[in-house]
Formats: sequence, C-alpha cells, structure tokens
Amino acid sequence: MLMNKYPLVRACWLGSAPYREVWDLQADLVSEVRDGRAPDTLLLLEHPHVFTLGRAASADHLLWDEDERAERDVDVIWSDRGGEATYHGPGQLVGYPILDLAHFELTIPQYLEKLEQSLIDYLAELGVRSEPGGPGLTGVWSKDEKVAAIGIKLNRSVVSHGFALNLTTDMDYFDGIIPCGHAEKRPTSVEALTEHRISTEDAAYEYARHFERVFDAEMAWAPSGARTSTDGAGGVPAI
Repeated sequence: MLMNKYPLVRACWLGSAPYREVWDLQADLVSEVRDGRAPDTLLLLEHPHVFTLGRAASADHLLWDEDERAERDVDVIWSDRGGEATYHGPGQLVGYPILDLAHFELTIPQYLEKLEQSLIDYLAELGVRSEPGGPGLTGVWSKDEKVAAIGIKLNRSVVSHGFALNLTTDMDYFDGIIPCGHAEKRPTSVEALTEHRISTEDAAYEYARHFERVFDAEMAWAPSGARTSTDGAGGVPAI
C-alpha cells in the first residue's frame, strides 16, 4: 500500500464557541493526537468577548475593572498558553492547530515560522502587507501594528492554542488590556487596513488553503456539528 506523503489535517469550523469549552476540547484532542487516536486537527472559530491571560501575564495587564468588564460582557480567563494578555471576540478568526510536530518533522521555531507565514500569505491575498514581529514581538504585524496574535502550548511533541487574526474586530475592546505586554504597541484589523469586511466563516475556509500549503498537509474538512466531545457522535466528528 502506498503511504500518503502529506500529513492529514482534519479541519473543523466551529462557529462562535466559548473559550472554556474550546479549551477543554483542545485538551481532549491533545491527548488523542498524542496517543494516535485522532488525526492532527485545525480548529477554526471565533469566541464571544473574552480577555485571556497567558503564563507570562500579570493582573495589572487588565485595565478595565470588574464593573466595566461586566457592562461590556467580557469574561476573563487565565490560560495555560504562552504569552501575556490578549482579547478574543466577534469578527476575529481564531485558529487552534493541534498537531504532533513529529508528523511534520518540525521544531518549535520552524512551526512558529510556518504559522506566521500562513497568516502572512493569507493577508497578502486580502491586500495586506505584513511581516513577523521584530525581536521580542510575537505575532504578525502590518505598518507597525499587530494584526494577528500568536500564543501556543507544547505537550510533549503536540502543540495547541494558536493564533487570533483581527478581521472586523471591535478594536475598542483592546483598550481593556495591555495587549501582549506592550502598552505602546496597538493592534489593528483587516477592516481598518483595507476597509474590506470579510466574515469569519469565509475567512476560515480561505485561510485553511494557506495553512495546508505552508505545512505541506492534506486538509480534510469535518462536518459542522456540536462541539462537546471528540467521539464523532456530537462533538468534532471523526473522519
């Protein structure tokens, strides 16, 4: 039997999904991918309003008090990803690749470089020139403003968490945090840079093509469905 030379990546569009729910889903998938019970997976979605604080964050990175956050319906979650504070919300494409890097023969620096490149290539398709951050600056930047944040977690050889690309994001919500620990650096969005509005779902399918090419993978889309488990009977369906 001929073996497929390209790693299979199951792609899943989850729509709008709460952060904690998808965090739990990622933990399940990390275990299953690591043990060979699930294929490498790319989750694509958007979150309701939430500030997440990574392992390098501190409480003073939150600028809005509890009353302000409640008025704006913003949750706060301390996450196990790398990085500091960031915002997720409607109009932002979030991508969580759960990949065994051994399947792709990648180191962590190589993985991050490819993840950045997939975003840069997609942004170029949208008419946005962008580049990786300079020394000490993670993510993807355009005109000295961050358009995509990146924060990952490594469990043995399996990565999780990923990126957040601002499409039509309400940038006022970033005023509630010190984004990624850099008070002097402000985020931007595709809409602000191009005056072009694109739906998060359309962006998910268009971005996935660039992910597939940059990672030399074979993409297989899972049917849309509930996302409470990974057993194929009500969660992210098996292929």
